[in-house]
Amino acid sequence: MRQYILLIITILTLQLGHAQIHEFGVYLGGSNFIGDVGATDYIAPNQLVFGGIYKWNRSPRHSYRISLLFSELEGIDKNSDDPSRQLRGLQFNNQIIELSAGMEFTFLDFDLHDGGFVSTPYLYSGISITRHDNFFLNNSGQLEYEGTKSYAYGIPLVLGFKAAIAQHFVLALEVGARYTFSDEIDGSVPDAKELESRSFGNLNNNDWYTFTGITLTYTFGRNPCFCVFK
Repeated sequence: MRQYILLIITILTLQLGHAQIHEFGVYLGGSNFIGDVGATDYIAPNQLVFGGIYKWNRSPRHSYRISLLFSELEGIDKNSDDPSRQLRGLQFNNQIIELSAGMEFTFLDFDLHDGGFVSTPYLYSGISITRHDNFFLNNSGQLEYEGTKSYAYGIPLVLGFKAAIAQHFVLALEVGARYTFSDEIDGSVPDAKELESRSFGNLNNNDWYTFTGITLTYTFGRNPCFCVFK
């Protein structure tokens, strides 16, 4: 946890020295998990997600972005449309912390110094690292906490729409799926070597999860010159 906070403070300190506009704010929404346990709906928020977000608007068409988000991923077989999962009856709750960094591209120019109402759809992608608990399938046929934590690397794929709602505030609505390079979040592939024989589910498909929410950011920094990037 401490290393995440120090990383964000370092990035903010470096970027605030540049003559560009910045955004700093909050993220609030819902999360849902797509894997070997629970429902497989891609957009079905069932747990709270919240955190902070920072953007450095490098031009009217792209921004560098970093976020730190907290959530709990839930998988309940009885909520699935798959009869075999309903019969199996597994479930888990996994508290996660996600650090994500990448680039945001807007479909239209988004220059906050033009004045008036400005809005645009946007895409965001980059890399993410998610700290999560580890589970395994115990002898009673239930998922049990291993007592350890791991990190899942992934790629966020986000589609959103944002608008300047006041002189210094930007409101955005976005839906973002995270493809991870891990199959351990739901316990279908235990982390411990001695528990490998307890793996289950489709071992060829990695875990996904989705965040659906809003961001409210405060803009600051002096008027930038975007002419180099046009």
